[in-house]
Order: sequence, then structure tokens, then C-alpha cells
Amino acid sequence: MTMHKVAQVSAPWPQLLNFLFYITFQFNAMRLYRRFALLALATALVALAAAQTLPTPKAITDPKQISSKPNAEIEPRTLTIEKLFMTRQIGPATWSPDGKSVAFISNMSGRSNLWVVPADGGFPTQLTVSDQRQNAPAWSPDGKWIAYQSDYDGDEQWDIFLVSPKTGKVVNLTQTREVAESSPTWSPDGRYLAYEVKPKTSAAVEIDVYDMVMREVKHITTGTPQDKANSTPIWSKDGAYIVYTQEQAKGTDSNIFIASLATAKSTLLTAHKGEQLYFAHDISSLGGDDAQTVLFTSNAANGYDNVGTLLVGTHGEPHPGDVRWLTKDKWEISGGQFSPDGKHLTFSGNVDGNQEIYLWDLATGNSTALAIPKGVNEPSGGRSAFSADGSRLLYNHNGPTAPGDLWVYQLGTRKSQQLTHSLVGGVRSEDLVEPYLVHYPSRDGKWTISALLYVPYNMARNGQNAAIVYIHGGPNSQTMNSFSRLIQFAANQGYMVLAPNYRGSTGYGKEFEQADLFDMGGGDLQDVLAGVDFIKQTGHLDPKKIAVMGGSYGGYLTLMAVTKAPDVWAAGVPIVPFVNWLTEIQNEDPGLRESDVATMGDPVKNKALLEERSPINFLDQIRAPLLLLAGGNDPRCPKSEALQVVDAIKKRSGSVDYKIYDNEGHGFARVENQIDAYKRVADFLLAHVVPADCSCTLTP
Repeated sequence: MTMHKVAQVSAPWPQLLNFLFYITFQFNAMRLYRRFALLALATALVALAAAQTLPTPKAITDPKQISSKPNAEIEPRTLTIEKLFMTRQIGPATWSPDGKSVAFISNMSGRSNLWVVPADGGFPTQLTVSDQRQNAPAWSPDGKWIAYQSDYDGDEQWDIFLVSPKTGKVVNLTQTREVAESSPTWSPDGRYLAYEVKPKTSAAVEIDVYDMVMREVKHITTGTPQDKANSTPIWSKDGAYIVYTQEQAKGTDSNIFIASLATAKSTLLTAHKGEQLYFAHDISSLGGDDAQTVLFTSNAANGYDNVGTLLVGTHGEPHPGDVRWLTKDKWEISGGQFSPDGKHLTFSGNVDGNQEIYLWDLATGNSTALAIPKGVNEPSGGRSAFSADGSRLLYNHNGPTAPGDLWVYQLGTRKSQQLTHSLVGGVRSEDLVEPYLVHYPSRDGKWTISALLYVPYNMARNGQNAAIVYIHGGPNSQTMNSFSRLIQFAANQGYMVLAPNYRGSTGYGKEFEQADLFDMGGGDLQDVLAGVDFIKQTGHLDPKKIAVMGGSYGGYLTLMAVTKAPDVWAAGVPIVPFVNWLTEIQNEDPGLRESDVATMGDPVKNKALLEERSPINFLDQIRAPLLLLAGGNDPRCPKSEALQVVDAIKKRSGSVDYKIYDNEGHGFARVENQIDAYKRVADFLLAHVVPADCSCTLTP
């Protein structure tokens, strides 16, 4: 997938923290209810046979069927930016080895730090206190340390740290400002820590292992080509091998390897012809007397992400042909982990933006879906979502009317208990809007475009209302049915909000995801404009009161929209955008540079295309006022990209506002910066695209 402007699916949390304009939870990805309430979920399990496809939700295709729900108890314009952005954000979590505690990342203190909560519920305790954001916690098997990664003011130059859960003592394990280390994972005996390594000046990502006893580093991979990256190290149960994934920069091909800890020799496990994706998730010792089983996700079976297993010998040798497909669906299925006894595994099914968790019985070949609320549900827990004794499953539930929270599912009783509580006073689930799932045809007739459409309560069908088109980043990402603070603010103010999954988005198969290769800013922009055609036909909107906004690649498409279709928009808000393919490729992180060249072309050979798809060259066409926001340390879309737009528009005496946050990166992690940034967005939109007054009497 194009790395541009989102993290790998295996590590969504940094982007969740940064991209508050971003609806998806990948993690991706691949991520409630009233405060301090412990709710037991209805947990009847739904059986799902291997050959059966996942149920497809019904989408609205006729814009005239879109209607606003009446709600006399809703007070419009009472959900302030301050309230919504003080709702807590819950990130990745890790089980303690004894199963008594859960450590997790949260911004409850205003910074994304590490917290610990009892696994049976209780008030969390802050474990780390730092001005810098933290991520990817991993509890050591002996319980003495929790490893995590932290960078500096959003620069993505991660170091690996250790913190003692008993004393709070913090140790910087790597201390390499010019090299980023990330994704720490412990060997089963706790002696070794494996992690990803990327020098600042390199595009390649390697895997290293730190020996906690000898205090030395061993290189598991070396000499990886600049157009490839190794990721997600996974230990075999005996600690003798590491399974990892290697992906090419174009994002259309990847492989799974197994490496010996003793010799650092890697063996290819997924030899294939053509371009296919394979991603490893876990390895179990229960593959037979002479084999281990690797759980993977791949689009090799039918062009859609599905889950399978393959056998590996106990000495790391592949078993050719021993591949078993567990699913063959036409949605996005992602592997999870094996249970400690090796008898079950988890996988997630993303069906048009709703994601459920499934338990697969390896003996019977049947799966069951946890009957938990709709939204984005994802196994959590670090190395495994299962507790060490296999009796519980940790997951994150996130829905449109409830921010992400950690829950513990009891496999014996089939009930769940909520561990964290993200909503704050003054923000109730019943005040928030659930979106419609809508489908509309692309303008060229090649695709059906899926989108989420948020309609405020009590909006009259009178042709006087305002709307916002909210474009996700990536481009290889997806708008999902999860919580968005900014969208809920907009809906409460009286804006209809459309969040489209244009061509190039994940979740809809290989062909759709690759449809934007060498066409970014072309067909995907037309898909966004087709969404405008759809919402205009609902009868609710004044066509002169439509704004466009987005972050990262969504910020780029926002600028393409206001330059290529200038008469459509009343305002534009690009956040951490890039504006010029040539300067972006020149100045961005080397890994992203490899990705952009592989997906849009060489700056010399494909210069004409890159110039035609760079909005910086068409700023004279802009009719709408702009607000641009950027991070001073952004390695993905450097602040110089946004400043090019500001300088050019000012020279022509055009209307442009901007703000650079010097202590942030690709998005905004500090709560005070989030509040400041999105208050600016709110004030800008309310000034330039004024929503109609709420009507409590609806017109049919």
C-alpha cells in the first residue's frame, strides 16, 4: 500500500493519535457507552461456516431516501470542540503475564502516555509521565518491564524504552536519534527484544534483536533493498525463530520469511508468481510433530484479503503446498492470534466499514462472531489478545457514538466487561449521530463508491443547509464506522457530512485498491465529486454551502478539489497536506519517497503527470477561502508543502489562513494543540459556510 501518508496497518495508533480528522482505526486499521458503567454485552455467538460469506449490510442508493431523524431532546450547537477533544483516546494495550493487569496508551493526561488498569476493572494508574507521545507497549514475560516506543515532537524517530511497572523507572534502550526503532516484541523467555530499525536517511527497514543479558544487538536482517521494508517480527514459541513480513514500496507485493535467531538466515515461506500480498500475524507450535503453523492474511486466493495458515518445519523449513485457507470472502478479513493452547484463533472481518471479531475452532473448522455492538471491533493485548491462561480476550470497541475503549471478553461466560471509559461529562452517546451507509456510482461508471453520510438531527429538507465532504488520508486507507470528534461537532452544528471511500481505499479488494496507481488526484477526485452529486440530490442542501476538508492525502485531495473543481466549494481545509509531487518526493522521508515513485512515477520520466496532478500549479483557479494546518516536524508531508500554498495565495492577495504547530509531526498529538487546531477549523467553517438554523419541524 502507498505508505504516504498513513502508517502500516499493523501499527495504527500513531495515526489515530495524530489524525483526529481521520475516521478510520486500522488499525489500519486495524479500534463507549456511559462513563464508569460496567456493561455486560449480549454475547450470543453467531456461527459462521468457512464457506459462508459474511453478511453484507444494506446501503442506501437513492439520495431521496436520506432523511433526518427527529429528536426533540437534542440541543444543537452544544457539543463544543473542548468537550469532544477532552474525550479520552485509548490506544494499544498489553496483558501482564499473570493476567491481572492491562497496560495501555492513553492521552488522559493530555499526552499519550502509558497507563495500567486492573484486568477485572478499576481506576487506571498513570505509569509514565512524558511530554512526548508513546506507543506499542509490550509487557515482558517475566513481568519486570514494559517496552514501548517514543519519538520527539512527532518526528517519527522512535526510540525503544523500558519502564518498570513496579517502580516507574524508565530506561532508553536504544538512544539513536538518527535511527528509528519501533514495534518491540519479547521472545517467549524474555531474554530478547526484537524490533524494526530504520535509519533516517534510508528507505529500507531491518529487524534487530537486543539481548537483555549480554546487552548487545544482533541483526536479523541486513542489506534489504531500498524499495523493501521488513516488519512485524513474531517469535516462534521456542524462541528459536522469528517470522516477519517483507513488503515492496509499491504496496502490491509482499512475502513472509522465517529467520533463525542463531544464524540470522532467512527462508522465504510464500514463493508466488505475480503481485500478491502476504502478511504474517502469529505462529503456533501445534502444526504436527515436525511442524509449526503460521497464521497469515493474503489477497492471493481471490483478490481480497483473507485468512489462511501455512506449515513450517520445526527447523524453519517451509512445507510447500501446506496452505489452508480459512476464509474466502470478498470483504477485508485480517488475521489475529492463536489461543495459548493452539486450538482457536481470532480474525477480524471488515464488511463495508463495520468490523467484527471472530473465533475460529481449528478442530471443527467453524467460526463464531462475538455479538458485540456494531462499529470497529479489534483484538487488542499486544503480543496476543488472549490472556496467558486463554480464558479471556482483550478487544477495543469503537463506534460512531462512542470513542474507542478496552473491553475484556470472558470466553467461558461469553460476557464482556468494559475496562476504560472515554466519554466525559457533557458528551452523551445519545447526542451523537450514527451515519447512513450509502453507495453511489463513480462518474466513469467503473465502480460503486461506498461512503458514510452523517445527517444532523432535525435537519429540514428545505435546500438551505450546509455540508462538509470529509476526505480520508492514505490513499490506501478506509473511512470506517468509528468515532470522529470533528464530524460529531460538525453534525451538532448543523452540517451534513459525507465521508467517501474513493478508489484506492482499502476494504474493497485488490482491484479497487490499485485503481489509483499512477492516477492519484484523477479518478479518486472524481469519486469525491460524485459524492457531492449524491448529497445535492437529498434535497437538504444549498449547493453553494459545501466545504471540503481532509488530512494528509485527504489534504492533497482537498487542494485538488478546490483547484480542479473550484465552483463546487465554499471553503477548503487541507490539514498536513502535500501540494507538489516534485517537492514532496524531494523532501519527504526516504521510505515514502520510494513509495511515491513506485505508485506515481519517477520525477524525471513522469514529470508531466506529476506536474498535472500537483495543485500548486493551479492555485490561480481557487475561488474558496482556505485554512491550512501543518506540523513543524512532519516527515511525511513537510510543512514546506503547506507554506508553498500560503505564499503563493498571499502573493495574489487571496484568502488563506494557516497555522504551523512547531512541536508536532504528521498531525497533532498534544491535546492543547488538538483543541486549538480544531477550534480554528470550527471558527473558519462557521464563518465561511454558515449552517442553517435548526428546524424542529421536519419536512418529509
